Amino acid sequence: MNQAFSNQTGNVDNIFLFITVISVVMLAIVTSLMIIFLIKFSRRKNPVATDIEGNLPLEIAWIVIPTILVLAMFYYGWVGFKEMRTPPEDAMPVKVSARMWSWAFTYENGRRSGELLVPLNKPVKLIITSEDVLHSLFIPAFRIKEDAVPGMETYLWFLPDRTGSYDLFCSEYCGTGHSSMISKVVVMPQEDFYAWYKKEEKGGAKGKSGLEILTENGCLECHTIDGSKNIGPGLKGIFGKRVTVVTRGQERGITIDEGYLKRSLVEPGADVVKGYSDIMPSQKEVLPEKEINTIVDYIKDLK
Repeated sequence: MNQAFSNQTGNVDNIFLFITVISVVMLAIVTSLMIIFLIKFSRRKNPVATDIEGNLPLEIAWIVIPTILVLAMFYYGWVGFKEMRTPPEDAMPVKVSARMWSWAFTYENGRRSGELLVPLNKPVKLIITSEDVLHSLFIPAFRIKEDAVPGMETYLWFLPDRTGSYDLFCSEYCGTGHSSMISKVVVMPQEDFYAWYKKEEKGGAKGKSGLEILTENGCLECHTIDGSKNIGPGLKGIFGKRVTVVTRGQERGITIDEGYLKRSLVEPGADVVKGYSDIMPSQKEVLPEKEINTIVDYIKDLK
């Protein structure tokens, strides 16, 4: 029996099991009848064709019974779907922003995280949108999935009933880094979650390190801090380095300094390092100036 990790897990599994059992039973009946008829009405046993009259009760049965089964599957599915689309009034709202190729989760008190941290036995409503292209948020263990669409908000909800860490990823191809668009849902005891939640509310972002900010905002899905190449340039040792960038279609050489790093965060398409695509989303409306400065200082120290 499958383990239940949220209120949706059992609903979805039961509906699939119900449909599967009916399908297997019907397959067995139809296949058995086909074999019986092949033997009973074979040419060897019936060399001369005969006319077989209809059987009204049988015809009524094979219309009524499948109709009832289909309506039962529809009803069972509709009940589960209705529950999935009706979040409780006390559900904790979390805004989800998808972008190539990371997730950002923003809580009511302004706290942001690159992973979805939620309290045990507390309903959670995800309010989902995309900053660029179509994505699809999928949490397999919870049996929930919803598209992230640019310019509009979609939603889903769940009630986690087991602590642990569960995969969260994009299930709709969204570009080169689609396979790395992976995060986690971390279900925590309520006291642990609210200790984490209120810590940010009191302390703000001033205590965050550059690495924490980069991680929370999904920057390390495209950039590395060990010097290796990825979808975007590696950050280690990049400060003070002479590179070639493409500015309005023209190549030019520059030395990476504080001004360039700050400009790259708010206007990433202004000077794109040669050999990389202009796909980085702007952090202008995402990161406050204090966090941008913290990131720049962190990159400067990555020797």
